[in-house]
Formats: sequence, structure tokens, C-alpha cells
Amino acid sequence: MIDVDIEVRRGRYALAARFATPAPVVALFGRSGSGKTTIVQALAGLVTPVSGRIRVGDATLFDAAAAVNLPPERRRIGYVFQDALLFPHLTVRGNLEYGERLVPAAERYVDRAHIVGLLGLGPLLDRRPASLSGGERQRVAIGRALLASPRLLLMDEPLASLDIPRKAEILAYVEILRDELAIPIVYVSHSIEEVTRLADYLVLVSEGRTVASGTVAELMGRADLEPITGRFQAGSVIEARVAEHDLDGGLTALDFDGGRLLVPVVDSLPGERVRVRLRARDVALALAPPPGTSFLNVLEGTVTAVSARKGALVDVTLAVGGAVVISRISQQSCDRLALAPGRRAYALVKAVALDRHALGFA
Repeated sequence: MIDVDIEVRRGRYALAARFATPAPVVALFGRSGSGKTTIVQALAGLVTPVSGRIRVGDATLFDAAAAVNLPPERRRIGYVFQDALLFPHLTVRGNLEYGERLVPAAERYVDRAHIVGLLGLGPLLDRRPASLSGGERQRVAIGRALLASPRLLLMDEPLASLDIPRKAEILAYVEILRDELAIPIVYVSHSIEEVTRLADYLVLVSEGRTVASGTVAELMGRADLEPITGRFQAGSVIEARVAEHDLDGGLTALDFDGGRLLVPVVDSLPGERVRVRLRARDVALALAPPPGTSFLNVLEGTVTAVSARKGALVDVTLAVGGAVVISRISQQSCDRLALAPGRRAYALVKAVALDRHALGFA
């Protein structure tokens, strides 16, 4: 359990953050300057709140009322920054050993050999940071943080300085960490793609306060949060399982409570859980299954809401089984189809719209 209820003041700057969740991966999402990093720094003990409490599991890290404020070195927090911040005079092995030395031997529960293998660091052990790529440096930084046997891992925009191939590389490793280690992660990002792939629980931060928190699927489906999640990112998130692969056709079938989605081949085994982000602008609507169409995904549902927007656009929300699908269409199209709550309709989604940027392993 991560339980945060704090107020921070720095001159004119004020932050109020409140959320509590047992989820293994918590994402703090918001624009630059919204307060995400301040929350992380308070968790790490680098910023002292003026009131409130911070608890991780059974440990109280901060409690203003009880006069508890553990120093950073006693909080057992692993911190991965945007820049790897490795010691340049040490080899990869030396950087990893430094992380290990931060905790007494009797309290270590993370095995170095396991982390080296998990992050693919074996071939890098004798190299120095200057000879590593950006993705390799971040993998070493993650390994160093984990070898301190932390009770919580903080990742503050760890992909921001990487190019697209290196981002994909590190995202895959973070997914492995999430699935194999029982260490909770607080992940800071302003990328919806990263949040959708990694997070179980989402905290939206805006102008120095947490404005909403909940599961990724819950928050991404709320139109009222669009000013924070992003106008062009509006849509929904569906939890699904890999059903089967059609390697000749280059497609994977994903089953969810409401039907089946066909997407470009996913590198996973049947039965594995995945999370699919459907952007509202990629979803078309019809009153009947269209004949002779290129759409591979035709999902039958019931209109539950029609939300007017500025200009000539509307967002139409459909219940498709236990899932929510949102479509952004013109007001003229909405009127022509007479869409209203209770009306049966079909959501049409191109398989190619659900590429690797829309998929994550849940």
C-alpha cells in the first residue's frame, strides 16, 4: 500500500497531493511543472511537507502530526532519474556494487546475479558509463537502484532523454521488473503511451494538486479529465487476453468482456493479459455491421452517453460488454445516425490503429 496525503510549500509554490492504492505500479501523470516531481521528491525525503503523512507498506516515512520524518538514507527508496547519473569513474560493476552497499548485508533481499540477468547487464559489467548507450545507462541505473533492496522504486521520467528505440527497450525491461519483482513502483510521465503500458493505478496531477486517481481504464474513459489527459489522447482502455496468433496474416486476436479485437502481432503467449488503448478519434460508428468493409474490428454495443464539445464534434460513449469504447465524430454524423443513450450501435476500429503504441502488457 502506498498512502500519500501531504501539503508542500516552497515560497509561493504550494502542492497538495492525496492518493492511496495497493497497486504495484502507480503512474503520476500531468504536464511539465504540474507537481509530479515534487511528489516524488517528498516520497524520497528530498522535500519536507508542511503537513500530512507518507506510508509505504507498514513503514511510516513521514507523519507531521507524529513528528516522524525519516531521512532519505533510512527510507529505503530506489530513485531512477531522467538522466542515469552513474558514477563515471566506476565500471558498471562498480556502480551496481555501490547500490548494494547502501543497505546492510543482512537486509538485502535483491540478488545481484538475478538483477544482472533480468536487465541484461552481464556483457556490460567491465565497461564505464561513457561507453554505454542511453538505454544501457538507464538499465544500469535501474539495476543500481534495485540492488539497494528498496521498499519502493521511484522512476522520474526515465525515458525522457531517450530516442524511440531506446524508449521501447527500457519500457520492455520495466514491464519485466513489474511482473517479476514484488517492489512497488511510482512512475512519473507525461506520456499516455507509457502510462497505458505500465501502470495499474493512475494519479492525475495539475497545477500543484492531484485532481483525480483511479485505474487507468477508469480515468482514461472520463471526458471531464480531457484537459489533463490530452485532447488528442481521449479514448478508452480495454483489459484483454491474448487468444491466438495468425502469423501468416500478421494479426493477434485479443479477447475481452465484450468481444474480440484483432491487432498487429503481439509478442506474447496465449493467455497473457494485455491492455489496449482505443483513441476516440480512431473509432467510427455505424447502426449496423457494414458489409464489404476494411474494418476488422466491429464491436456491438449500446450508447450510454453523448457529450457535446466545442465546435462541431461530439464524443459518443458505448458500453461493449463490460468495456467502454468512446468515439469522436462530427455533430452532423451524430444527428444523422440519431445517436442517443440506449441506441444500439457498432464501433468500427482499424486493426492498424492498434499498433505497439496502443498496446501494453497488463
